[in-house]
Amino acid sequence: MQRTGLAAQAGLSTGGLMPTPTRRPPHRSPAGRSLALLKRRPAHRLSTWSTWNDERLLDLRLCDLDLRLESTWMMRGIEQLGAELRTRGIRVTPHCWLSSEWFCPDGVPGFAIPFYLAHPRLMRLEQTIMGEVEGGSHGSFMRILRHETGHAIQTAFRLHRRAKWRALFGNATAPYPLSYQPKPWSRNHVLHLDFWYAQSHPVEDFAETFALWLTPRSGWRQRYAGWPALKKLIYVDSLMAEVARSRAPVQNDLQIDPLPSQGMTLREFYRKKRETYGLLGENSVYDNDLRNLFGPGINERGQESASAFLNRHRRTIRERVTRWTPQYDVALDHVLRLMMVRCRRLRLFRADPEEKVLHDFSLLLTARTVKYLHTSRDRYAL
Repeated sequence: MQRTGLAAQAGLSTGGLMPTPTRRPPHRSPAGRSLALLKRRPAHRLSTWSTWNDERLLDLRLCDLDLRLESTWMMRGIEQLGAELRTRGIRVTPHCWLSSEWFCPDGVPGFAIPFYLAHPRLMRLEQTIMGEVEGGSHGSFMRILRHETGHAIQTAFRLHRRAKWRALFGNATAPYPLSYQPKPWSRNHVLHLDFWYAQSHPVEDFAETFALWLTPRSGWRQRYAGWPALKKLIYVDSLMAEVARSRAPVQNDLQIDPLPSQGMTLREFYRKKRETYGLLGENSVYDNDLRNLFGPGINERGQESASAFLNRHRRTIRERVTRWTPQYDVALDHVLRLMMVRCRRLRLFRADPEEKVLHDFSLLLTARTVKYLHTSRDRYAL
């Protein structure tokens, strides 16, 4: 997710999250803070706030969290990313820092990582308030790392200035829309992050294409055979071979909006984030169906939560539904994910027998997936 053009000037997130605080003077990374040179340190220190309840924690300012990227579980992924880049012969190693969200600033060959990933207590708070933790698993974290690295590589080598890049991906300086409406059936873009993110803007299209290309064992040539998007992947493959032999013209270690400069409280942060992240608002087209299936959100008898049940049976549900919608597996995953988030937000629990719920939910998901593809007008915040 890149801050660029009008969106950056307005202080708006282009990563689907929230408005950012007033711009402050950029910080510089301490020496050696590139992905390749970050050193693993002992596990995160015990913070006094880690035992606080949510209400007390929400009044803490972001700058007072005193978090360090080097002391987190994320180092494993960062080191893996560095190895993947070296395997591809790419010598540029983007620097990274903690901030309020995922973003790659315009003109900076590096990217920010959201603070809540740096501590398990903050990840639990994110889960409670937002219903999910973006990048909270190793697999999800790696997908976003590769995406942000695509932005950093584009900036470092000014790839968007090339005529062929513009012909394939579009105008990188086009203003970011506040939201976008994807076409789930389109084969002009790769599928990497959720919500058909490559369709949101030309620079996101490139970042998604790069991320898929970089992913080990992605099998992109076979997977995208016959898709118009294959031309973009082949171009990235040849472009990166050229980049591997050249020196990046843009080199700096600037940090934009680093965590120590963020004076807002966690309460303010989540209020703004929820306002922007309208997808997770208080009303959803799935809520009535889910309430009818799982019943009231009161756990009086130790029932399994609806979201845990769906997660445990995700593979079985997908197998049942894809019998009827085999060509819609991406849309199916998307709708299933939204339903699981709503189950967590509504605090629903399973009361009926397991097989009955599996049967009824599979029918519901089939109907909702088909309806989504034919009638959806969903728009996603940038």
